[in-house]
Amino acid sequence: MRRLILLLLLAIPVQGFSEGKSVAIENPWSRATPPGANIAAGYMTIENKSASADRLVGASSPLAAKVETHVTMRDGDIMKMREVKGYEVPAKGRFELKPGGAHLMLVGIKHPFKDGDKVPLVLRFEKAGEVKVEMPVRSAAPAAGHMDMNHMDMKR
Repeated sequence: MRRLILLLLLAIPVQGFSEGKSVAIENPWSRATPPGANIAAGYMTIENKSASADRLVGASSPLAAKVETHVTMRDGDIMKMREVKGYEVPAKGRFELKPGGAHLMLVGIKHPFKDGDKVPLVLRFEKAGEVKVEMPVRSAAPAAGHMDMNHMDMKR
């Protein structure tokens, strides 16, 4: 009987890592910070598997006093950052948080982030609810096209 159950389980096709979930997070990461730093940034790609748009409306981390949603904009020859009320993630689409663009700003970090650290985050979406993410800290940005297999899916 056990062999039959095992064979049946092996015959079931393996589905995506977030089967039945509407939001998945790919390649979360943060850059290492210098000693004495009190801010850090977080990056990732958000995939919305739902047929309707969703919105990242906030985030929190036990390692920061607050987490804000920011964008970087060019004003003439000067790049400026500003806080926004969140990010729209299109239906069946993706939204990328990356250096020089949209990103999470971790304000009042409890200690500098070192290469190899992991930063826990809770992302809050209008429809999908809370998504727990762990961001690896790297000394440099991942190589273009690099897909870290550190996928996180929704956990309530």
